[in-house]
Amino acid sequence: MARSTGREFRLAREARERFGLADLTLDPQLGTARTIASRLAKGGRRVPAGELQAAGVLVRILGRLVDVHLARGGDPVAEAAAELRERLGSAPIDGVARAFAATFPRHLERPEAPDPTVALPQLLLLETLGENPAVAPFGDLVALDELTARAASTRTVSSDLAAFFDRLPSLEPGGPSLLTLLRAPALAEPDSLAAQLRWIRSAWGTRYADELGDLIGELILALDVLAEEAHGAELAWLGTQPDAGAGGPAEVLEFGADAGEPERYSPDTDWMPRLVLLAKSAYVWLDQLSRRYTREIRTLDAVPDEELDVVAARGITGLWLIGLWERSRASERIKRMRGQTDAVASAYSLDDYAIARDLGGPAALDDLRERAMARGIRLASDMVPNHMGIDSSWVIEHPERFLAVPEPPFPAYTFGGPDLSDDERVAIRIEDHYWESTDAAVVFQRVDRRTGETRYVYHGNDGTTFPWNDTAQLDYSQAAVREAVIGAILAVARRFPVIRFDAAMVLAKRHVQRLWFPPPGEGGAIPSRAGHGMTRVEFERAMPHEFWREVVDRVAAEVPDTLLLAEAFWLLEGYFVRTLGMHRVYNSAFMNMLRDERNLEYRAVIRNTLEFDPAILGRFVNFMSNPDEKTAVEQFGTGDKYFGVATMMATLPGLPMFGHGQFEGFAEQYGMEFRRAHRQEAVDEPLLAHHERTLVPLLRRRATFAGSAGFRLFDFELADGGVAEDVFAYANVGPGGDRSLILYHNRYAGVEGRARTSVAFAVKGPDGERRLERSTLGEALGLSGEPDRWVILRDAVSGTEFLRSSATLAVDGLRWTLGPYERRTFVDVREVHDREDHPWGRLAARLDGAGVPSLTEALADLALEPVHLEARSRLAAALASIRAEDVERTAPDEARPAPDGAGPAPDGASPAP
Repeated sequence: MARSTGREFRLAREARERFGLADLTLDPQLGTARTIASRLAKGGRRVPAGELQAAGVLVRILGRLVDVHLARGGDPVAEAAAELRERLGSAPIDGVARAFAATFPRHLERPEAPDPTVALPQLLLLETLGENPAVAPFGDLVALDELTARAASTRTVSSDLAAFFDRLPSLEPGGPSLLTLLRAPALAEPDSLAAQLRWIRSAWGTRYADELGDLIGELILALDVLAEEAHGAELAWLGTQPDAGAGGPAEVLEFGADAGEPERYSPDTDWMPRLVLLAKSAYVWLDQLSRRYTREIRTLDAVPDEELDVVAARGITGLWLIGLWERSRASERIKRMRGQTDAVASAYSLDDYAIARDLGGPAALDDLRERAMARGIRLASDMVPNHMGIDSSWVIEHPERFLAVPEPPFPAYTFGGPDLSDDERVAIRIEDHYWESTDAAVVFQRVDRRTGETRYVYHGNDGTTFPWNDTAQLDYSQAAVREAVIGAILAVARRFPVIRFDAAMVLAKRHVQRLWFPPPGEGGAIPSRAGHGMTRVEFERAMPHEFWREVVDRVAAEVPDTLLLAEAFWLLEGYFVRTLGMHRVYNSAFMNMLRDERNLEYRAVIRNTLEFDPAILGRFVNFMSNPDEKTAVEQFGTGDKYFGVATMMATLPGLPMFGHGQFEGFAEQYGMEFRRAHRQEAVDEPLLAHHERTLVPLLRRRATFAGSAGFRLFDFELADGGVAEDVFAYANVGPGGDRSLILYHNRYAGVEGRARTSVAFAVKGPDGERRLERSTLGEALGLSGEPDRWVILRDAVSGTEFLRSSATLAVDGLRWTLGPYERRTFVDVREVHDREDHPWGRLAARLDGAGVPSLTEALADLALEPVHLEARSRLAAALASIRAEDVERTAPDEARPAPDGAGPAPDGASPAP
């Protein structure tokens, strides 16, 4: 008669009574595990639900192996019971059966007359769990100690039982015994249930596929839940909640994954390459303008023309106004209830895409847009398509657009706090632990007051931080939701020629699935979503196309001449511009790596991009700060390093983006909820003046630097043959033939070397195949290399001009010595040749490598040198004559020479009359 260990594995009776666990069992069901974990927490015990679920899965798998052995013929359990009675006597066996009945009455058909053959297989599993070190933290929940306390013979019976089962034939010829099998996972991976499950999947998934096949799905889900909990613990350890889109540590871009993706760049219109973007936090900016101009400036139409003139004069052609949209009232209420008495709602928690009434509404925006455009400044706006505010009009009127579940995903969640909704139709409550700062729940509660329908809607979340508790996550697996968001984007594009999409990477298909619908075995990013996954096929059916590609194509067709800018990280930068078609994409590596002087890595970013597709380089947004990061002066200071990196930002291909207050030297980072600056910072006038003297001229000629077709990055070669990875040496040829050469040393040290040969760059052939090429400095700058040709290098920062031999540059490159954080910004590079009236060679010999304020004046001086020499000679002669006359006129009489014919008188004689 075959017996089964059953699906249930009851918890210790003492634990059930102490923690109110009633009839709960240790089984593979996630809901059961979460309920047990919740009740344990109320009793002061913290055991992760994932660990309990994993233990349940482990027991189920081990129990299945026991069942398979028991079903192989005969009645081994009865044989074991008979053998134990013969060896130990009936009393110990019956004592264990009675103890088992008292502990697990529901396991027995007749608890009053317990059958030992029912208890023995369970006892075998209990013994296995008791030996498992990974179960030790919650070992009191299993009943081995309780059985031992009820029946002193438990250990003896258990030991003899194990010996009996160890003699049973294995599942396969020459294979391990049953007892060896049961102990194998804990022996292989003693410290972790997750590791034990992974070991089982690897070691037994194929070997015992027939026996365990239907249990592998439960095992995979348990691993996903454990991964979720590990990720959540990591975030809790960080203890912070950054704003959306903070990208984390920058990595070196690699493009292997993009190689097979189609190339579908969006073409630039004429103004796009010249765009220089300045970010302004709208409320803070207006408050600062009020103080600066000593009058009330609270709406967009009140921005003074004088201020727009200042912005335009700095070379800014795009003004990104952060926080224009009507914001969530609940977000503001949450922040004020948490003690931020002066806060507005987060700029990323929106009610709808309508210009905020307190900023003047649409009419005020139209006024500002027209006045800015008259000065060559285009307005840019944020969009936050990943989520809306928790009380937004979309949540109120279209709850079906959001990710939600009918029950709280965790039993411990409670929603007894204040109703945050102003709409009488709906009640909105965030999870209670938010108010205590003891938890960051993944959902909030939405209750329809009329019908009583309750939804638990997920907060926005990118998987790298805690959920954003004032947001509601849109469900991008729904075509209707995607279409609604595209409609909103098109409406914004009709108002703004530049749109920045916040945290755009989370809406790439691969990350929509990873975060919200993880395939089995790949969960872990967001707690509780492991149970809501889709297979690849199911997800492909729900979301067949990339959302962003649909956006790009619709905007191009319906609102052309709109620049789309993606804030994207996670090594998706190339994919976003090359395949999805965004015009520009964030390049966070620029800020992070140059700040930390990870120069070798940033050179690798440029080099890898050039080797894969140089066009990507021209699509990067380079910045030294953004609204989610500390300010530029906090990160880079205000000295030579700051201006060296700023010069790179102004002269590299792509789009330079300046932060709020960067020109003025403001150090405060303005939170998304700021209504005004907290610090009353004065403008750093010397810093501002240095910007205007050395940086603004570069910004005004962005077309020279913006493209990547003529861009070349050079190795700065050292005398010993090595490469100075701290030096960024690059040349570019603009669309009008303007040539530039930049050198910057991003290290506090001196270095001497030469820029001679470029790193490799990809060239696309007629057949579409790419080949790698290199160029010399002379080739990059289009130099002839003729011996009678000379190259003029004008440093735009210092104004100094240098003269170098074209032949030498073509063969030997440019040799230079750079000090700590020194930069050389050579613009207007041009080649000249010797003529009789322009003896550049003679001038070069005269200068011997030194720079002068003006080569033209130096050449004129050289041409006038004979005249100067003659003049100096005549002047010298004249001066000598004058000096001689002065000597004669002033000498004493006795020192004057005698008249002709007269000589000295003899001694004692008078001179002749």
